[in-house]
Amino acid sequence: MIDQDKANVLWFDELHRKDVNLVGGKSSSLGEMTSEMDVPVPYGFATTARAYRYFMAETGLNDQVRELLKGIKDYEDADELHATCTEIRRIITDAKMPADLENDIKQAYADLAKRMKQDDPFVAIRSSATAEDLPDASFAGQQESYLNIHGAKDVVNRVQQCYASLFTDRATYYRHKQNFPFDKVALSAAVQMMVFSKASGIMFSVNVANGDDTKIVIDTIYGLGEYIVLGKVTPDHFLVDKKTMKIVRKNIVHKPIELLRNEDGGTYEAKVPEELQDKAVLTDDQVLELAGYVKEIEKHYGCYMDMEFALDERTNKLWLVQARPETVWSRRNKNKKKAGDDSTMENATDAEVVVRGLPASPGFATGKVHVIDDPSDIDEFKKGEVLVTLRTSPDWVPAMKKAAAIVTNNGGLTCHAAIVSREMQIPCIVGTEALGKAATEQFQNGEEVTVDAKNGVVYRGDVASIVKPEKKAEVKATLAAPEYFEPTGTQVMMNLGDPDLAEKYANLPADGIGLMREEFLWTTYIHEHPLYLIETGRPDKVVDMLADGISKVCRAMMPRPVTLRFSDFKSSEYRNLKGGDKYEPHEPADLLGWRGASRYYDPNYIEGFKLELKAVLKVRNEFGLKNLNVMIPFVRTVDEAKRITEIMNSQGLYRSDDFKVMMMAEIPSNIILADKFNQYVDGYSIGSNDLTMLLLGCDRNNDTVARLFDERNLAVKRAIRHLIRAAHKDGKKVSICGQAPSTHPEFSRFLIQSGIDCISVNPDMVKTTKRNVAQFERRILLDKATGRGQHDPENYEW
Repeated sequence: MIDQDKANVLWFDELHRKDVNLVGGKSSSLGEMTSEMDVPVPYGFATTARAYRYFMAETGLNDQVRELLKGIKDYEDADELHATCTEIRRIITDAKMPADLENDIKQAYADLAKRMKQDDPFVAIRSSATAEDLPDASFAGQQESYLNIHGAKDVVNRVQQCYASLFTDRATYYRHKQNFPFDKVALSAAVQMMVFSKASGIMFSVNVANGDDTKIVIDTIYGLGEYIVLGKVTPDHFLVDKKTMKIVRKNIVHKPIELLRNEDGGTYEAKVPEELQDKAVLTDDQVLELAGYVKEIEKHYGCYMDMEFALDERTNKLWLVQARPETVWSRRNKNKKKAGDDSTMENATDAEVVVRGLPASPGFATGKVHVIDDPSDIDEFKKGEVLVTLRTSPDWVPAMKKAAAIVTNNGGLTCHAAIVSREMQIPCIVGTEALGKAATEQFQNGEEVTVDAKNGVVYRGDVASIVKPEKKAEVKATLAAPEYFEPTGTQVMMNLGDPDLAEKYANLPADGIGLMREEFLWTTYIHEHPLYLIETGRPDKVVDMLADGISKVCRAMMPRPVTLRFSDFKSSEYRNLKGGDKYEPHEPADLLGWRGASRYYDPNYIEGFKLELKAVLKVRNEFGLKNLNVMIPFVRTVDEAKRITEIMNSQGLYRSDDFKVMMMAEIPSNIILADKFNQYVDGYSIGSNDLTMLLLGCDRNNDTVARLFDERNLAVKRAIRHLIRAAHKDGKKVSICGQAPSTHPEFSRFLIQSGIDCISVNPDMVKTTKRNVAQFERRILLDKATGRGQHDPENYEW
């Protein structure tokens, strides 16, 4: 009889779910299904927590790791945390594994080959931490998995890499925040026969959209399952009734790409054959077979379950590759209040104001709170929840798109959460901590709240009937008098980043898209660093996915012009893309670092920029969408403008009557040297946020000096007036795409009086701005005709 406490390796049929301390949550669950249930699980073995601790102790790594962690002065300093974690992972992967442990792993792999009657079988190696999936410490998903691995040496290396992944930035930060000592967590590696997946997916024994536990949810895609987790492919969706075992809902969607295994190891992305892209991945019989397994597993475990499956291309057999307790609805439904307690309030006196903040994006929403303190938990966020967090960054966009509303502790009206929420029309309140209470400390997960983002207030409970305006009056007004918008001499355009919203807003009275931020496409669809994609032989992914997103907007707006702003990530944001660590520097002030134009001609990045240019060519030439123009961000010098122009020309993009190249005017040098920049561009779009920051020397992301940040400052107005005059002298147009006209409507009057050609605002402000512009233009004409208009005593010359 084997002494499990002293073993380095244990087989799945030797393990049970009670063995979390031996092999972690994932491995113990695979063991439970293998040893106690009649469900198809790919066979395998797990290295033990004992093996991990032996490795760390025998190599002396515990002491080295402890000293490195002690050296972290500030866990909130991302660069410091990253540098330390990188060094920890390096010393772990560089360490020599004890010979007896290495031999045990190699022997287990050899025994697996014999049992499966295969030479060097392909396996999946998944990390399984002993602390994951515990109710009070959720570490699940923070360590690595490796697919399509074969050969004993590579298996050993990947196990060691699994050990190192215990010290990723986010896992280390999370343990620190949870006061969980690093040496209290151990790591097991589940080494499991690889399913050659032609399809895969996720299943829940509860409808995670609404907590209905009479239903089973099955989502599936072509290829390996990683793309469903990353959100890169929208899955087919099935809802099965547990009692009748009938499919009660089926949603088959377009699935253009898939992740496949290479025959010699590793994975690659491929296009799904065109004839399959809109077909169901699974047959109804396969869906019902999976639903049967779900019921059996839920009954065995006695709780709601979250499972993963794969369909083998060789045998057409369905396999279960993972199962774990579902955590969100398990807690909510267990603690659900009586029905009477959830009724909406009818009296204003019953409404409790919990926090106040800055109304960053107007609107009203009621929903369940989901507090996210750590970015590593962002994948847990469900559609329709209210996102409550410290702050957001570009890689949060996929979760933000699912939010009913967003509330943050920090930030001002020009922070990421504010800008993105306005563009996506999501109610948003920022900066609650500055107004007295940090939202993350006031709410519990699952608590229902009402967000009044028009007035910057969050109420406890569902009080929408009190704070939300009646819609009936709006309907009557619409029926009584259709909206009419006067033509204006000053164009009113729209800022838009998310291509999925293009159709929704295409009917707004906008003269085109004045600013389409390319960053949305990277964080929502591509997810991987451009240079990493080039190195791994997948540059076409960038071109195709950028072109797809851009073309959606161009088609929706046709024939109105669309101006795409090339990528303007900072180095820390690029580093968040998969593979970005290798290519990005660590800059103490990346807002003023390697961004915008300075990247495009740099030998270290130019090939990435060329992919963006190829996407633009594809949209204009292959798709025939000639309404696409481009804009260059953050151009510091005239020489940079010249260099970018030359690169564009070398790739076949030339300025012409139907192709305009604009430049962001957001740096003082853009204003002062406008007469010199004119020769390389067709016009400018004023980024009032960055321009104000750089003119006033005021960090717009710093709450301490936020009160000094004001686009209406005379220095800003003089700069804008000068730019318009210098541009017009050479026949160049000037637009503004910053927040000023939306935040301060009277600012539009100044812009029109200064001769601005175009004002670009977020979708929610298009109609209001259109009316304001018409009114201001009429007033200016009237004042000029009568000579009796108000005189502005301010001198805008410099």
